[in-house]
Amino acid sequence: MHAGAHPDPLGQATEEFLRLRPRLFGIAYRILGSAAEAEDVVQETWVRWQKADRDAVHEPGAFLTAVTARLAINLAQSARMRRETYVGPWLPEPVDTAPDPQLGAERAAAVEMAVLLVLEKLNPVERTAYVLREAFDYPYDRVAEILETSKANARQLVSRARRHLADERRERVDPATHRRLLEVFLSAARTGDLAVLEDVLTADVVSYSDGGGIRGASKIPVVGRLHVSRYLAAFAPRFWPQAETRWVEANGRPAVLVLTAGTPVALLSVDVCAEGIDRIMWVMNPAKLTPYAASLAD
Repeated sequence: MHAGAHPDPLGQATEEFLRLRPRLFGIAYRILGSAAEAEDVVQETWVRWQKADRDAVHEPGAFLTAVTARLAINLAQSARMRRETYVGPWLPEPVDTAPDPQLGAERAAAVEMAVLLVLEKLNPVERTAYVLREAFDYPYDRVAEILETSKANARQLVSRARRHLADERRERVDPATHRRLLEVFLSAARTGDLAVLEDVLTADVVSYSDGGGIRGASKIPVVGRLHVSRYLAAFAPRFWPQAETRWVEANGRPAVLVLTAGTPVALLSVDVCAEGIDRIMWVMNPAKLTPYAASLAD
């Protein structure tokens, strides 16, 4: 075929891809819990889309979703081994959901930090089935197609993931209550007020600090109301006096960015049920914190 006979096929392909990009990123991010890894997946999907025989692709959306999901599953499987050598607790890399509350999805499901943390315990295929069904509202036959399995198995994968989440996570509160309890918690944590801390924390609360090996982050989760309260009270005089705080949104929930001399040192987010705060998550690893803080400035 001589040059110019084909009316800019790549231009159309680029347009198609850009239109779907938020969705592709949203799928990959939920499967991986990492914005950096999700970007890599989306980039690789673009490369494959450029190389594909696009005339044979009837539904670009279906093709791109399948490629993204499969690449993310592969990466999640190798990430699993890397996380076994991760120093201290692993937390998802936070994302700013203020510009896009759903993060490319039909519903803002499976984007909260605590949900991603619980999903991390599932195998990547179960996680992907859950994400496609719950956040992106794909029918079971489409989920089965993407995962190259039967419709019955796709249903089973999703219900296993739902059960796992229900076992690990109590009923959540509304955003206003969430914010109010985080405010009370923050002020008690700053002053080391044990009585108030014990009042807002559940008996089985867990505090996770993801420092990726940096100094000052606890290498193991702190468990139970008494231990967590004492840990926070002991930590308060060293940490808070020179810190400033800024209210932000992370993963669809209010969160607090903690800065020292203008540099972000932690992102504090909590998970709240009717009984109180049952998960406290401190993202302190600069590799996760710096890109998040930079995205807020945009």
